[in-house]
Amino acid sequence: MNAAIDTPGTAIKAEKIIITASDGYPLTAYRYPARGEARGNLLVAGGTGVPQRFYRRFAEHAAQRGLNVLTLDYRGASESSPASLKGFEMSYLDWSQKDLAAAVEWLAQDDLPLYWVGHSFGGHAIGLLPNHQQLTACYTFGSGAGWAGWMPRGEALKIRLFWHVIMPAIVSWKGYMAWSLLGMGDDLPLGVYKDWKRWCGFPNYYFDDPTMTWVKPLYAAVQMPCAFVTATDDPWAPPRSRDAFAKAYSNAPKTIRDISPLPGSRPIGHMGYFRSESQPFWDEALEWLLQQPVADTAPKVS
Repeated sequence: MNAAIDTPGTAIKAEKIIITASDGYPLTAYRYPARGEARGNLLVAGGTGVPQRFYRRFAEHAAQRGLNVLTLDYRGASESSPASLKGFEMSYLDWSQKDLAAAVEWLAQDDLPLYWVGHSFGGHAIGLLPNHQQLTACYTFGSGAGWAGWMPRGEALKIRLFWHVIMPAIVSWKGYMAWSLLGMGDDLPLGVYKDWKRWCGFPNYYFDDPTMTWVKPLYAAVQMPCAFVTATDDPWAPPRSRDAFAKAYSNAPKTIRDISPLPGSRPIGHMGYFRSESQPFWDEALEWLLQQPVADTAPKVS
């Protein structure tokens, strides 16, 4: 199933497609074909509760730089959401192990290098992919451990209030994480809420969860180059939160970098990485990815 849509103000035309996860769940995605000869394929792994349309300008820009770009909405979110989230069952881990894994397989059907740009959750997901060996290199913005203790004091207070007072009341009322009522993002399934809330209670996220010890060797198995870039004014994933999570990629060649708002621009915060004024950071990310060596022995999907 596909439908072409015109993207205003650019020669890039996005194609709507349906990708089927390993368990049969249909995921809505958009493919932005490279302008000219393709230099590689790029998967954009978005943040929790952030619809794929938020990354459209970045996807168009990367396509104009010669990359075939794929964005998607995870199951239970935005265009991949069921008719009702009430009673919809899933695990937060499904987004990495099934949804993004299916997107990697879909993109890995040719011999082009396969790159990854993640935002927030998109930096978490790499270590949980069953097929991360398909990736050539990864670049992430604003990925952190989620613990309020890493955040500035005022933000930490708001987040604790959110997790322990406001959101439990909303979930009890609606039956799912209806945080659109607060203007904070797209509504999310109950399973995502339960997992996310629990893991954000640990300084090192799920690496401190005694029921999740099995994830540590998965992250240690990641060996492709990974860049973890964080804004100094990101209140949800400040640099020390990023460092608490990124250390789990213990065997990956890591690039760690802090960035600050450009002169005359708005604060970056947690969402500004993909606003149009952040284009210089996009170019840095794409250049970094394209400079990484491509392994001749990387397995491909037949």
